[in-house]
Amino acid sequence: MVELIVSTGTVPYAAALSGMEKRVAEIAAGTADEALWFLEHPPLYTSGTSAKPEDLVDPHRFPVFDARRGGQYTYHGPGQRVVYVMLDLNKRGRDVRAFVNQLEAWIIATLAEFNVRGERREGRVGVWVSRPDKPLSATSQPREEKIAAIGVKLRKWISFHGISINVEPDLSHFDGIVPCGISEHGVTSLVDLGLPVSMADLDAALLKTFASVFGPAPSA
Repeated sequence: MVELIVSTGTVPYAAALSGMEKRVAEIAAGTADEALWFLEHPPLYTSGTSAKPEDLVDPHRFPVFDARRGGQYTYHGPGQRVVYVMLDLNKRGRDVRAFVNQLEAWIIATLAEFNVRGERREGRVGVWVSRPDKPLSATSQPREEKIAAIGVKLRKWISFHGISINVEPDLSHFDGIVPCGISEHGVTSLVDLGLPVSMADLDAALLKTFASVFGPAPSA
């Protein structure tokens, strides 16, 4: 059984970290079910284990937190759905790459509910969308933008951290970092793509598509 936890308002990052730590320990001990935690954060930047100092362009713009997860710099803020994914890979297969692929597949299936084609890119974790409506890039390549990020950590093969999908965040807030270390491509959101999608709409799509990737849908 996977428990669904949905927080209203914004959750401070430190509180989210401690909450995840506690739940992961309980799952490992067999005293709690697996869980998905849907939330939003106040504006902040997080650094992963591969973050480069030069990619923090504006270190004073928002608080910066050591996320203690894989990846580089990421922005979180209102209008972005963060899903902390706390699943027991002891039961689901101890394969980190397969797990990340599953998270990408879940995001891609969710975006397809809104007729958005999310795509993987070789060598880049996360989900991307092509932007033929925009001018070619500086290298004369079709423009593409990131719509969802992934960063995970495992402890005793229990996952935590997870995914973030841009619904309607302030995209200018990404200017304070080089998102995920990639400077040649931008970021977008569902609303930026011209879709009047609410957070509730996205949540419903995430819950609908979860089972197609991970098995039985979570329940509150």
